[in-house]
Amino acid sequence: MKKHIICFGDSNTHGYCADPNDCADGGNRFNEAERWPCLLQEKLGTSVLVLEEGLSGRTTVFSDPLHESMAGLDVIYSVLMSQEPVDLLIIMLGTNDTKERFGANAACIGIGLERLIMKAKSVPCWRDEKPRILVVAPPYIGEGLYDVPEGEAMGRGCPEKSRGLSRHFAAAAERQGCGFLDAEGVAEFNRLDCMHLTRRGHAQLAEALAAIVPGMLRERDE
Repeated sequence: MKKHIICFGDSNTHGYCADPNDCADGGNRFNEAERWPCLLQEKLGTSVLVLEEGLSGRTTVFSDPLHESMAGLDVIYSVLMSQEPVDLLIIMLGTNDTKERFGANAACIGIGLERLIMKAKSVPCWRDEKPRILVVAPPYIGEGLYDVPEGEAMGRGCPEKSRGLSRHFAAAAERQGCGFLDAEGVAEFNRLDCMHLTRRGHAQLAEALAAIVPGMLRERDE
């Protein structure tokens, strides 16, 4: 059986495209030749199976009063068990947690991430009972968010809070024995809504992950 890698995230894992001109198909979702989980699959080869589990609007632990089933904590058990045995879980969340309606600062979002990690580690899905998790802190939300309609729904304070996530995520990852990648300065966000990856950003993220993941898989086997 191939090694199973689950990419658990929000719209930036699902592949939402804010600019149709940036997508080869001209739609609002990057295709299989553009999304970072698919590009990661290509780079890692046929010995692994990279599974996409991205949902637009997903948070770490916060239930959204406007949309159903958005809290990652509520679904992580079923996601992991449906793809067992799991060799590596990549978590890239946090952007949606900054929404004003959740009332959470960067520190609280970091606590939410750590709670999600602890839940994931407790699920009996891991090959050889060895949990292996890689946390990706998303790029910072740009100030231009306030200039677009999406910014009104996100609310105030999102860019400011997003800049504090990497520090708290890195600390949570270290405490829980997880790998960590800060995507700020690695994968670019677009300049339209300032919170979604460009096609180039997807390729950049896949490249960065491809340099980390093989070592984590080898480490898991030791």
